[in-house]
Amino acid sequence: MKTFTAVAASPLLENLKDWHFKENAIEKDFKFKNFSQALGFIVQVGVLAEKMNHHPELFNVYNKVNIRLNTHDSGGVTAKDFELAAQIETLFQ
Repeated sequence: MKTFTAVAASPLLENLKDWHFKENAIEKDFKFKNFSQALGFIVQVGVLAEKMNHHPELFNVYNKVNIRLNTHDSGGVTAKDFELAAQIETLFQ
């Protein structure tokens, strides 16, 4: 599977609000009103990820969630990561 460099990923990131290429992955920080909302969001992301068989790195502290995506078996960012990021965005609107 083709992997993207930061330069090659740049045009695709323009369509994903506040996602950034960082250390061979794409990631975004999300902020919610409280822990319950953050946890609910994580569960929804988990359902999407499981359907795609593509599992993100999720970090949570109280009302903040950081999501980091890369395709581990390909060794970098692939189209699969951008697809999951776009689906995650639909949850946050």
